[in-house]
Amino acid sequence: MSDKDPGRDDLAGDTAAHGTGASPIPEDDAAPGRAVAAHARRRRFLRWTAIGTAAVVVAGGAGAAWLYHDIVGGIDQKHVGGQLGTDRPKKLNKSLNVLLLGSDTRAGDNAEYAADGVTGARSDTAILLHLSPNRDQAVGVSFPRDSMVKIPACEKDGGGTVPAQFGMLNSAFALAGPTCTWKTLETLTGIHIDHFVQIDFSGFKRMVDALGGVQICVDKPVDDPRAELHLKAGKQTVKGTQALGYVRARYSLGNGSDLERIQRQQKFMAAVVDKATSGSVLTDPAKTYKFLKAATKSMTTDDGLDLATMKKLADGLKGMDAGKVRFVTVPVEGYAPDPNRVQWNAAQAKPMFDAIQHDNDLPAEPAKPAPSEQAPPSPGKVEVTVAAAGAKKAVVARVVRQLHERGFKVAAKTEKAAPAAESRLVYNPSAEAQASALAGDVPDALLTADGSAPGGGVRLVVGTKGVRVAPAAINKIKGGVKAGQKNPCA
Repeated sequence: MSDKDPGRDDLAGDTAAHGTGASPIPEDDAAPGRAVAAHARRRRFLRWTAIGTAAVVVAGGAGAAWLYHDIVGGIDQKHVGGQLGTDRPKKLNKSLNVLLLGSDTRAGDNAEYAADGVTGARSDTAILLHLSPNRDQAVGVSFPRDSMVKIPACEKDGGGTVPAQFGMLNSAFALAGPTCTWKTLETLTGIHIDHFVQIDFSGFKRMVDALGGVQICVDKPVDDPRAELHLKAGKQTVKGTQALGYVRARYSLGNGSDLERIQRQQKFMAAVVDKATSGSVLTDPAKTYKFLKAATKSMTTDDGLDLATMKKLADGLKGMDAGKVRFVTVPVEGYAPDPNRVQWNAAQAKPMFDAIQHDNDLPAEPAKPAPSEQAPPSPGKVEVTVAAAGAKKAVVARVVRQLHERGFKVAAKTEKAAPAAESRLVYNPSAEAQASALAGDVPDALLTADGSAPGGGVRLVVGTKGVRVAPAAINKIKGGVKAGQKNPCA
């Protein structure tokens, strides 16, 4: 697959996050003279990591088989078997298509995130990585998790079948695991997918920490309790929880859309590559081992991605030329029933899928429409019903008064709910934007999505422990760089 758009052949496709006011940057300020070297470093990085593990096979081929067993041997492999069914797209050539999934599971090492009231697991990020037959071109296609799509019937790991249904793309993972997302995307795109690689929150944090963090820049301070993201304006290095919050945050960065967040994630991936290569990670065996060990500790793949397959992939990637990797996002349009969701633009998406399936040139990208998802609504557009769940009357009255002062539309009547210790923000998924706007003011309340809840507003249930309303001075820091001020990210 040759790339006819040399202006977009960087690892992240140079997809600037328009209007985000936030972007990852290389560890050192980039200079024009470093462009060729940066492309070469990205090529070397891709050879080593492949899909995160193939580098180990290269070392194993040199006699360090123990390294393979120590790192790759620790990957959790899932038996796919017949879960994908027999009616699959045909494989037309020797290209390799790998589905990369970021899981938001709260299980295992991710239990620390269970306090947000979210249970189960969804595909927080979904990218289809296409490697051309002779491994000299690569394309990564991002699929918005909020896409409304047709999900086919899927087999669950423990037995039983989930019926076909219409819903958000990330719910396929929640219904029947990664193979359901795999089957869904094959059905929708017509592209034969060969393997999948899944990594969770903890794995992402370990990879960034193994690099000593990644440098980003924001043009204004960020205070987002929900994402556990607290940043000063300007350049800074993020790691751990801050790095995870940066790539997952929606309403405190940019326009609040999943599309904007995808662009930020793609740029962050490019910054990871810059840090890994410019920091001489790949020329230091100890640092390389630390990075790959971190990447694979929380990784799950299909059992078809075995040693022989990874070695074949790694050998093929040796011929990868610099500047032959780009990231794109499936074309989308507004989803009329819910402005916080999107649907794929079939007329624009099909030519892209056909090109990848046949390993042809990607069609020219159409002009990007304005984001269809709305930015977080102002307090005056958020309808709040307060319910007392054992909290003292004085506490409930204080919360109602403070929310009124912030401009929220609080119902005149306070309801009663079953006694509970913790306070919760209960909302119908269709009211996610309203819930997110209110969550910034009541960061201690557990966000609880409930499909049976009314869709017209948010219900704040105040438990016996009460709830804190964040001080207005630090709640939401609005506005970017003012006229006459120097942009700290310039």
